[in-house]
Amino acid sequence: MKEQKTNMNWKLGLFVAVICLLVFMSSCGEQHGTRENKTTMEQSTDSLTKGEHRITSVSFKDETSGKVFADYQKIRTALTNDHSMEAKEAAEDMLDIIPEHQKGSQNMVLAMASTDDIAEQRQLFSVLTEKLEPVLKESLSGGTIYKQFCPMAFEGKGGYWLSVSEEIRNPYFGEKMLRCGTVKEVIHQ
Repeated sequence: MKEQKTNMNWKLGLFVAVICLLVFMSSCGEQHGTRENKTTMEQSTDSLTKGEHRITSVSFKDETSGKVFADYQKIRTALTNDHSMEAKEAAEDMLDIIPEHQKGSQNMVLAMASTDDIAEQRQLFSVLTEKLEPVLKESLSGGTIYKQFCPMAFEGKGGYWLSVSEEIRNPYFGEKMLRCGTVKEVIHQ
């Protein structure tokens, strides 16, 4: 009788785990509606693939903003590819060019360059995105930037990032949930 009850509890636990997994997976499913809320799927069309760090579709009013955005994209790509050392190196590169008057951004980049813990880098990248977004919006002179969002990042609090591609490549989960996210805003100039 006790063995039968244990077996029943195990099956119930498995059932609950499967339901939780299905709910978790479906939260990153496609949402229908406006263009800003459109879910996109990664098809390897991101212009910043491993080893390639050119930004050809976006231009800025000043050279420094362009360089900062290029290094930001290097960090995003490294995190997407689960490469903490590449993210660290890209952050070190960004330290050389980020303007001193952007202290909040500088602090995030310095902290990112000082660690190879990818979870910590991802948390710092989220804050960096928040700090750089208004500066980059103001400096944009041509092209399109996609503000993207993953609702599952940081234990369900969510996280934003900026991309040159409409295709979702999630820097907060990398290969685990590469396509989880939505385009929340299309920034044009």
